[in-house]
Amino acid sequence: MNLGLIPAKTAALDPTREALIDIPNNRRMSFGELDHRVQRLANGFRGTLGLAKGDRVAILSKNCIQYMEAFYACARCGLIAQPLNWRLSELEMARILRDGEPSLLVGSEEYATLVESLAKEASIPHALVFTADASGDYEQLISGAAAGAVIGEDEVTGSDPALILYTGGTTGESKGALHSHHSLYMGMLNQSIAERIVPTDVYMLTGQMFHIPVALAMNYMAHGCPVVLINFDAQLALEVIEQEKVSAFLGITTMINWMMAVEGFENYDLSSLRNFQYGGGPMPRSVVEAALEAFPCTMIQGYGQTEGMTMIFLSQEDHQHAIAGDHPERLGSCGREGFVSEIRVVDPEGRPVPKDGSAPGEIIVRSEANMLGYWRRPDLTEKTLRDGWMWTGDIAVWDEQGYVFIVDRAKDMIISGGENIYSTQVEAAIHQHSAVLESAVFGVPDDVWGEAVKAVVVLKPNQTATEAEIIAEASKHLASYQKPKSVDFVDALPKAPTGKILKRELRDPYWKTESRKV
Repeated sequence: MNLGLIPAKTAALDPTREALIDIPNNRRMSFGELDHRVQRLANGFRGTLGLAKGDRVAILSKNCIQYMEAFYACARCGLIAQPLNWRLSELEMARILRDGEPSLLVGSEEYATLVESLAKEASIPHALVFTADASGDYEQLISGAAAGAVIGEDEVTGSDPALILYTGGTTGESKGALHSHHSLYMGMLNQSIAERIVPTDVYMLTGQMFHIPVALAMNYMAHGCPVVLINFDAQLALEVIEQEKVSAFLGITTMINWMMAVEGFENYDLSSLRNFQYGGGPMPRSVVEAALEAFPCTMIQGYGQTEGMTMIFLSQEDHQHAIAGDHPERLGSCGREGFVSEIRVVDPEGRPVPKDGSAPGEIIVRSEANMLGYWRRPDLTEKTLRDGWMWTGDIAVWDEQGYVFIVDRAKDMIISGGENIYSTQVEAAIHQHSAVLESAVFGVPDDVWGEAVKAVVVLKPNQTATEAEIIAEASKHLASYQKPKSVDFVDALPKAPTGKILKRELRDPYWKTESRKV
């Protein structure tokens, strides 16, 4: 198995079939052209630059065709792609690069100065920059290398590492999750079955390729589908759906809210949409209901992690049945285990908790889509991967049909006056207020109760609300001890590459001189 051969497979059937539509750079590419450039780039990596199997190639860029070329080229010739989150500070990027020790750093023209600086800081032997006008050393490498047989291609097996994805760092320092060709493929298979991908699909990549979305894009391309690359903007996304006849995309709660809030939303032709998946955190029921009403297509929820891609799905039918009144509570669930995953909710000793919808435990996953382990962190790997099961750190309950309801990250649970308060439950209550776009709830020190519930809220464009109004709305749906004691309003919340809100960044300043029990 070699995921780098994905462009070649479709090119062999129809080289003229459209593969990539790069909206930011106004560029389009067929599968035949993509395959040809991947061959040359791979040979440039291995032959011209002298990289060896297993060497890392770091990539720093926003979504573009060259990014996808680099991924496929690395996979095809046995190198390991190490994408960088361009939202990080230079200091953190340098730390990640020193951790991965890449032999090559590839970056876009936008980050040319940073590429040069990082290469020096992290002692990277080679650096390449690609430009909008196809000049520079990246294109020189491609034009100077041979097409056809790719160096090292025959040596690549499914068990070989293909990708290091750094975790979002929602609960601590970012770590490199190492995936093989096989684990990525199995995650793609899980996704294919859940989303029911067909060759006529047109997929819009709304997330950034420095994280799991790159695997979703590769999956659609493995079916021969064109992938539309954008850097997300709500109005742009609607325009692209209409223009390119997009049939599927991935969104998080905030993206969906922003799209529905675009002035004149109802005037966009979204009839090409077949299905969209949401994830990156729980979506409040009110938003799910509004989205099902607004978008002319089905919805599916996917729960996954950097370490294990998508593991659990709430199906299209689950959404439809819930809206029709059949088990409406399931809109609060992330669904049931996927085709290639086995899910359990367990106590600290690993024993399954009762399937009664009320006994909390940690989600653990056994799947061939799980990571190989954390890059150069055997200590953390041992804690996370135990006897074939991956311990997610997410606390949930499950019912007798196997539907999983996430209640919180283990470290995000609030203990106030001896009571366990799940932040996601409070957030769902806050979202009942019509002006709320997104929220983050966490515990802050309290002299009397140990922790007090605090909320940080982002309001929808042109909407207003007061602290008292938010607390009053939340109180309608919560016990008195669960309601937020204070509310701050901000323009944006800090987020991980996956779209998950970084509560740690909001919470930690309050605990500089205190010690949390969670």
